Amino acid sequence: MKHAAGALLSSIRLDRTLRRSVSVQLYMALRDMILSGALRAGERLPATRTLAKEVGVSRTTVIDAIDRLVAEGMLVSRIGAGTYVSETLEDQSVTAPSQGAVSAGREPRLSYVISHAQGAYAQRAWLPHKPRAFVTALPALDAFPMAHWARLSARHLRGGRGDVMGYGQPKGLAALRRAIATHLSALKGIRCDPEQVFITSGAQHAFSLIGRLLLNPGDRVWMENPGASGARNALLSEGAELVPVDVDAQGMVVSDGLAKAPHFRLAFVTPSHQQPLGHVMSLPRRLELLQAAEQAQALIIEDDYDGEFYFGNAPRPALHSIDANGRVLYVGTFSKSLFPSLRLGFVLVPERMVAAFDGMFDTWASGPSTATQAIVAEFMDEGHFATHIRLMRQLYKARYEALMEAAHGLPESIHLQETTSGFHTPAFLDARVDEAEVVAQAMQQGVTLAPLRRYCLTPISQSGLVFGFGCATPEDIARGMGILGGLSALR
Repeated sequence: MKHAAGALLSSIRLDRTLRRSVSVQLYMALRDMILSGALRAGERLPATRTLAKEVGVSRTTVIDAIDRLVAEGMLVSRIGAGTYVSETLEDQSVTAPSQGAVSAGREPRLSYVISHAQGAYAQRAWLPHKPRAFVTALPALDAFPMAHWARLSARHLRGGRGDVMGYGQPKGLAALRRAIATHLSALKGIRCDPEQVFITSGAQHAFSLIGRLLLNPGDRVWMENPGASGARNALLSEGAELVPVDVDAQGMVVSDGLAKAPHFRLAFVTPSHQQPLGHVMSLPRRLELLQAAEQAQALIIEDDYDGEFYFGNAPRPALHSIDANGRVLYVGTFSKSLFPSLRLGFVLVPERMVAAFDGMFDTWASGPSTATQAIVAEFMDEGHFATHIRLMRQLYKARYEALMEAAHGLPESIHLQETTSGFHTPAFLDARVDEAEVVAQAMQQGVTLAPLRRYCLTPISQSGLVFGFGCATPEDIARGMGILGGLSALR
């Protein structure tokens, strides 16, 4: 509806009880009318004095709102002629979305790599957020030395603003890279230069960066089956064609990998504590894997996700420590040794690959907060990290022993396996037991279990469950085992 003074806009309602200013409300109301077509292209608005009177606001408020719309190109002011809806909107199919409305258009087009990877992604919704029996992958948050951490955090944040608030070094804080190199030498016998260490936003970020740098779409990657689901998803997202390779008591079965894909580009392994079966890769199998990689001119990702937490007679050796040809990229994380919300990890690369990784980090890869890196570096340099690791080994050993003791009350259909490292261990089920039903019944009673099939690229003959004991107290473990003992699905 129009008249000589311009469109009638008295339908606009403003709410002075809202925190949003009246000027912004008027601007949004006019914008929505233009986008919805209530004010058509070329239509004249009333004079600012007239509009101010109709809406019940000051002329200054109207001028502010109109000036914003003119600046956005939705309105055009013509000296001596008034203000009009821009003609450029006439052929545009723009409509203002109503509150809560859902677009009926097509889904956005995804990249070829992602759209083809989604069907093979492992389900990650189970990642734990609350400690309880028998959550996997979550460390003993109740035993973390928060007082030391708070003191170091406060001290760092009182430092120079450039150190606290700047971008930092692309490949990671030098102090943290030095601390990690020292730690790897002492714990794993890995001799390396800090320049070979690159700081990442967790282990999965490291896997993605490795894949992005080294893989072309369709390159074949050996994956342990069952194996780590996070690495699986990260490498799929970079276009890898994953090859499920069998695992036995000695680790990845290299002969199976060679039979399925002799010309592989990468191999992903967890040799120190196989995820999720807990096996340690034997020395002959390690040498066999290194030889296969050398012959194929391939590289190996060694994921040492919980290597600090052995409680047997000797620490788990790193595959990297016997690599004479620069084939192993060693990935570590602080999610298990400290806590997951740090989102902090690292990758140790062979000397001949430092320049390539430097180029990637210098140009577009970004890592975690500089402040976080600085606090972790000081935590390590002051000896708190080593002390924490020693205490956690004792704690996890005690919780593992509580788990094995409580397992005596389980039905004979479930067979809990022994381990000497980390804070999870598998249990195998008799063929007649439905692992999904066991998981569902346990969840209904507040007990979390991970089914073995969740870790599998392709089905395996053995069904089972994975028990986490790191974040659960002995009392939680005993209660959880008592609940499992009464499940009908295990009978």
